[in-house]
Amino acid sequence: MGQKVDEDMIVLRLRIHEMRAIERNDEPPSHWMEWEKRCFSSYAADVCMAVGFLQTLLMSTRPSFAVALVLTFALSVTSSGFLLLCHLQGILGFILSGVQTLIKVIYQ
Repeated sequence: MGQKVDEDMIVLRLRIHEMRAIERNDEPPSHWMEWEKRCFSSYAADVCMAVGFLQTLLMSTRPSFAVALVLTFALSVTSSGFLLLCHLQGILGFILSGVQTLIKVIYQ
Protein backbone atom coordinates (compact mmCIF):
# COMPACT_ATOMS: atom_id res chain seq x y z
CA MET A 1 0.00 0.00 0.00
CA GLY A 2 2.75 2.47 0.96
CA GLN A 3 4.68 2.01 -2.27
CA LYS A 4 1.55 2.58 -4.35
CA VAL A 5 0.86 5.86 -2.53
CA ASP A 6 4.44 7.03 -3.12
CA GLU A 7 4.24 6.23 -6.83
CA ASP A 8 0.88 8.00 -7.10
CA MET A 9 2.29 11.11 -5.39
CA ILE A 10 4.95 11.38 -8.08
CA VAL A 11 2.32 11.03 -10.79
CA LEU A 12 0.14 13.60 -9.01
CA ARG A 13 3.02 16.09 -8.83
CA LEU A 14 3.72 15.56 -12.52
CA ARG A 15 0.08 16.12 -13.47
CA ILE A 16 -0.17 19.26 -11.34
CA HIS A 17 2.97 20.61 -13.02
CA GLU A 18 1.58 19.80 -16.47
CA MET A 19 -1.72 21.53 -15.67
CA ARG A 20 0.08 24.65 -14.44
CA ALA A 21 2.20 24.67 -17.59
CA ILE A 22 -0.94 24.48 -19.74
CA GLU A 23 -2.59 27.29 -17.77
CA ARG A 24 0.46 29.53 -18.17
CA ASN A 25 0.88 28.56 -21.82
CA ASP A 26 4.58 27.91 -21.29
CA GLU A 27 6.60 28.17 -24.46
CA PRO A 28 10.36 28.27 -24.74
CA PRO A 29 11.94 31.66 -25.51
CA SER A 30 12.63 32.36 -29.18
CA HIS A 31 16.39 32.80 -28.66
CA TRP A 32 16.83 29.16 -27.51
CA MET A 33 18.40 26.61 -29.82
CA GLU A 34 16.20 24.00 -31.52
CA TRP A 35 17.33 21.10 -29.33
CA GLU A 36 16.51 23.16 -26.22
CA LYS A 37 13.03 23.85 -27.56
CA ARG A 38 12.51 20.13 -28.25
CA CYS A 39 13.65 19.14 -24.75
CA PHE A 40 11.68 21.91 -23.02
CA SER A 41 8.32 20.18 -23.31
CA SER A 42 9.50 16.92 -21.74
CA TYR A 43 12.00 18.39 -19.27
CA ALA A 44 9.65 18.44 -16.27
CA ALA A 45 8.48 14.91 -16.98
CA ASP A 46 12.08 13.71 -17.27
CA VAL A 47 13.02 15.35 -13.97
CA CYS A 48 9.96 13.87 -12.25
CA MET A 49 10.79 10.43 -13.60
CA ALA A 50 14.40 10.70 -12.38
CA VAL A 51 13.34 11.91 -8.93
CA GLY A 52 10.69 9.20 -8.78
CA PHE A 53 13.25 6.55 -9.68
CA LEU A 54 15.65 7.88 -7.04
CA GLN A 55 12.88 8.02 -4.45
CA THR A 56 11.79 4.46 -5.24
CA LEU A 57 15.39 3.24 -5.12
CA LEU A 58 16.12 4.92 -1.79
CA MET A 59 12.85 3.76 -0.23
CA SER A 60 13.45 0.14 -1.23
CA THR A 61 16.90 0.01 0.38
CA ARG A 62 17.92 -0.21 3.99
CA PRO A 63 17.82 3.17 5.78
CA SER A 64 21.51 3.02 6.70
CA PHE A 65 22.47 2.48 3.06
CA ALA A 66 20.27 5.40 1.92
CA VAL A 67 21.79 7.70 4.56
CA ALA A 68 25.30 6.58 3.60
CA LEU A 69 24.56 7.24 -0.07
CA VAL A 70 23.23 10.74 0.64
CA LEU A 71 26.19 11.54 2.92
CA THR A 72 28.67 10.29 0.31
CA PHE A 73 27.07 12.52 -2.31
CA ALA A 74 27.04 15.53 0.03
CA LEU A 75 30.68 15.07 1.01
CA SER A 76 31.80 14.59 -2.59
CA VAL A 77 30.08 17.81 -3.69
CA THR A 78 31.59 19.69 -0.75
CA SER A 79 35.10 18.38 -1.36
CA SER A 80 34.84 19.10 -5.10
CA GLY A 81 33.82 22.67 -4.32
CA PHE A 82 36.73 23.04 -1.92
CA LEU A 83 39.21 21.75 -4.52
CA LEU A 84 37.76 24.12 -7.11
CA LEU A 85 38.24 27.07 -4.75
CA CYS A 86 41.83 25.98 -4.04
CA HIS A 87 42.60 25.88 -7.77
CA LEU A 88 40.97 29.26 -8.31
CA GLN A 89 43.04 30.69 -5.46
CA GLY A 90 46.22 29.39 -7.11
CA ILE A 91 45.24 30.85 -10.48
CA LEU A 92 44.36 34.19 -8.89
CA GLY A 93 47.70 34.23 -7.03
CA PHE A 94 49.54 33.54 -10.30
CA ILE A 95 47.70 36.37 -12.07
CA LEU A 96 48.26 38.83 -9.23
CA SER A 97 51.97 38.01 -9.04
CA GLY A 98 52.22 38.70 -12.77
CA VAL A 99 50.43 42.02 -12.34
CA GLN A 100 52.72 42.91 -9.43
CA THR A 101 55.80 42.12 -11.52
CA LEU A 102 54.44 44.20 -14.39
CA ILE A 103 53.82 47.16 -12.07
CA LYS A 104 57.38 46.91 -10.69
CA VAL A 105 58.81 46.93 -14.22
CA ILE A 106 56.70 49.91 -15.27
CA TYR A 107 57.53 52.11 -12.26
CA GLN A 108 61.27 51.39 -12.05
